[in-house]
Amino acid sequence: MTIVIDPAVKAACPSLVLGLVEARVVNGTDDPALGVALDACAAAVTRDMVIEDIARLPAVQALRRGYRALGKDPTRYRGSQEALMRRILRGLGLYRINTVVDLMNLVSIESRQSLGVYDRDKIVGDAIVMRVAATGETYKGIGKDVLNLEGLPVYVDAQGPFGSPTSDSQRAMVTVETTRILLVVTAFGGGDGLPAVLDRTAELLRAHAQADAIATAVVDRA
Repeated sequence: MTIVIDPAVKAACPSLVLGLVEARVVNGTDDPALGVALDACAAAVTRDMVIEDIARLPAVQALRRGYRALGKDPTRYRGSQEALMRRILRGLGLYRINTVVDLMNLVSIESRQSLGVYDRDKIVGDAIVMRVAATGETYKGIGKDVLNLEGLPVYVDAQGPFGSPTSDSQRAMVTVETTRILLVVTAFGGGDGLPAVLDRTAELLRAHAQADAIATAVVDRA
């Protein structure tokens, strides 16, 4: 898989770095140990933070600066990590979706970064570009209506946009039938700490999704 950052995005967000994990997995829906880890992580957020603290987190601040530089209002289009923590602090708890998605959410909360995970076999072609969505571009969101993507940073394959740091598409979503994944960490604030996030992700995939053929990479090029 080849992923590049569009030059216009890199010019607006020069610190933007992407972390990638590809793997073969055995997905499932019932992992008590992962559930315990998620509950403990959510409890730590509830104990240590209030909603107003989220905006002070460096990774959230960096994403918000990036969205503003691209012309989007980050208080209307929140990063996925911010949405997760706001959900916890509002007392709504975390959805349990499937093992791979749940462990992605765990890493997102731990790292404070925006993560997206996709079914590799639903991505069309071997090249992905992160670019700004054009006028009229849409996709069906996961558990949502059709999303107007205009102006959002999006991940695009040969068929069109399939993901963003805010909300991903139904087309490329991971299900229990998924056997190959691509996971992307969107780090607007740079690559410090990113290898550790990728290592943590790989560790959880091995422990909970029987992952093998794991490959990681960091992309900062346009």
